[in-house]
Amino acid sequence: MTSDNTTLDASAPRLEVDTLLDDPHTRIVVCCGSGGVGKTTTAAALGVRAAERGRKVVVLTIDPARRLAQSMGISELDNVPRQVKGVDETSGGELHAMMLDMKRTFDEIVEGHADADRARAILENPFYQSLSAGFAGTQEYMAMEKLGQLRANDEWDLIIVDTPPSRSALDFLDAPKRLGSFLDGKFIRVLMAPAKVGGRAGMKFLNVGMSMMTGTLSKLMGGQLLRDVQTFVAAMDTMFGGFRTRADATYRLLQAPGTAFLVVAAPERDALREAAYFVERLAAEQMPLAGLVLNRVHGSGAAQLSAERALAAAEALTDRMAEDTHADPPAETDAEAGAAPGAVAGPAADRTENNLEANGIVDLDGGKAGSRTAGGLSPAAAAEHVTPTSASAAQLAAGLLRLHAERMQVLARERRTRDRFTALHPEVPVTEVGALPGDVHDLAGLRAIGDRLALNPTDTDD
Repeated sequence: MTSDNTTLDASAPRLEVDTLLDDPHTRIVVCCGSGGVGKTTTAAALGVRAAERGRKVVVLTIDPARRLAQSMGISELDNVPRQVKGVDETSGGELHAMMLDMKRTFDEIVEGHADADRARAILENPFYQSLSAGFAGTQEYMAMEKLGQLRANDEWDLIIVDTPPSRSALDFLDAPKRLGSFLDGKFIRVLMAPAKVGGRAGMKFLNVGMSMMTGTLSKLMGGQLLRDVQTFVAAMDTMFGGFRTRADATYRLLQAPGTAFLVVAAPERDALREAAYFVERLAAEQMPLAGLVLNRVHGSGAAQLSAERALAAAEALTDRMAEDTHADPPAETDAEAGAAPGAVAGPAADRTENNLEANGIVDLDGGKAGSRTAGGLSPAAAAEHVTPTSASAAQLAAGLLRLHAERMQVLARERRTRDRFTALHPEVPVTEVGALPGDVHDLAGLRAIGDRLALNPTDTDD
């Protein structure tokens, strides 16, 4: 592969991926960005590269599409890390992978922080089952919970997190606060009030007010749902503080020096705008940003030919073809004008009359009118005589020139978009990953992505 003209300006800092992965102080790498920019593939490629460079790695993905499992040759990923086979372990590294099971992680928290009877009551509660399976922000919160569990386990040198495919990349950072706000909200405190007052006196004191409130809520929510919520709140009361404490601890872990955020983006306006928001948010939250991975960048081996020149050449070829089409056909020779259709003069005539030709046997009688078989070459022989005309070659060249012009226009648009980002955030290191011709579906493809992540601008491929 030849080098192209899409490399960054010399003034833009270069993201040294191998330096980041090889640093033993780097314990967590968080790949974040908007949906559809290649976070999962980037996280997996980083995991393969780090493991083959000697790190003991676990990749945590939240992508429900299971592409990570397929690319790593694992039949299925679940909430337990599984070792990936086929990784070169000669340097002493290992690679494990897992996919977040949001509900199972929530269940593990309940089981680990409540006695058996209380845990069973919570797990069987219909409101809890809805909350753990689909409450807004639960997936992001549970991703941070699982990250905290993995880091506390201290079994792996490096944890690489593929953040959830949220509408906004900021959801990953906002989720703990959002869930904490829900648990601290007025609605929850009102539902917890009877249990906190306690005793008959307290319940009698609140009886009138609570009956009015629950009557109103029953009309809005339904009586059964309200009872489920009240039962859930009463059972979870002692655990609410634990949720907030662990969320705060994980948040501090993300701010620690051993954590590195990689913002992944495509060279498109919306994706880079989202990346810019995330960069600014990380700075505001004092979280360590390692750099930007600009994914699926297009290149060209003929970047010296501009789009304008390519289009001009294509137009010139088209005009030349039009002129040739209107030119007079060449005059016939006397021999051609006088000869009968299909007739062959001289010694060749004898061979034709005897169904013989220099190229083989010709079936004159079996040929059909208007075909090359009757009085002409057989189909096989005719095919051997067909060569591309100058017109067809010119058409092909013009088409290729227009395709090249379109590619160069895409490159120019991507470069302008990238340069706007680097102008706004000149301090952010950047690495570009060239687009592959096909999808990544195995370890070899992940290695290729890893190579491109670490490729220096001055490097070239064969």
